[in-house]
Amino acid sequence: MRFAVTSKGDSTSNTLMQKVRTYLSDFELIYDEDKPDIVISIGGDGTLLYAFHRYKNRLSQTAFVGVHTGHLGFYADWVPAEVEKLVIAIAKTPYKIVEYPLLEVIIRYINGSKEARYLALNECTVKALEGSLVMDLEIKGQLFETFRGDGLCISTPSGSTAYNKALGGAILHPSIEAIQVAEMASINNRVFRTIGSPLILPNHHTSMLKPVNDVDFQITIDHLTLLHKDVKSIQCRVATEKIRFARYRPFPFWKRVRDSFVSD
Repeated sequence: MRFAVTSKGDSTSNTLMQKVRTYLSDFELIYDEDKPDIVISIGGDGTLLYAFHRYKNRLSQTAFVGVHTGHLGFYADWVPAEVEKLVIAIAKTPYKIVEYPLLEVIIRYINGSKEARYLALNECTVKALEGSLVMDLEIKGQLFETFRGDGLCISTPSGSTAYNKALGGAILHPSIEAIQVAEMASINNRVFRTIGSPLILPNHHTSMLKPVNDVDFQITIDHLTLLHKDVKSIQCRVATEKIRFARYRPFPFWKRVRDSFVSD
C-alpha cells in the first residue's frame, strides 16, 4: 500500500506526521506523495480540506483518514494518543470505504473563455465585489427567484455543519446526495422578495446562478477565495465524484454533531 501524510504545520502535527511516516515505513508501506492509496491528514478539518484539493484528481483511487490535533472535527476521527493504534490498523486491517457527496461548480464566461470547473467538499459562496449580490436563481432550467442580498452559500451535506449552519441552514446527513442553497442577509420588502429559507436540492436537480447586473464576483471554493470576471453563469449540482474515507471503526455523524454543538 502507498501512503502520504499531510500536516497542519504546527509542531504537534509535524511531530505526529513524522511518527506516522516512520511507523508505516517500518511496516513496509511505501511513502508516495504523488499516487497514494491512503492519505493521513493530521491537524483539523482545514488540513483535510487541503488534502482533498491536493488529491482531487485521484478521488477514485485515494482514501482519506484524519487525526485531529486541535478541536474535534467532522472529518478527523482519531486523536494523537491513538496514532499507534491507527498505524497498526492501516498496516494490518482492511478498511471500510465511506463515501460523501461533493459539490460541482462550473463557471461560464461572457467572452467565451473556457469554463472553469471546481469540486467542493464543504461549500461554494458567491458575493459581489461591491454592494449587494443580484442573481437570478434557476432550478432545473426554470427561474425560481431573483436574489438580492449579501451572497449565497451552496453546501454539501458534510459541509452543512460549517458556514451553512451559521447562515441558518439545515444539517444534512452525509449519506444524502444533495446540495443546499442558503441565503446571506437577503433583502425582503414590498419591492424585492426571496424565499427566505434554505433550499435542499437532490442530485438530479441543477441550480444555475445568472448575474443580473454585475459580472465580477468573489467566489470561494472551500478555503480558496477566487476573483472571477465576466461571469455568464455559475452552475451548481451534486458532483459525479465522491470523496472516500477509510474507516477502521464506526464514526457516527450525529454523535459528532452532538459533541460539537450540544454537549458540554
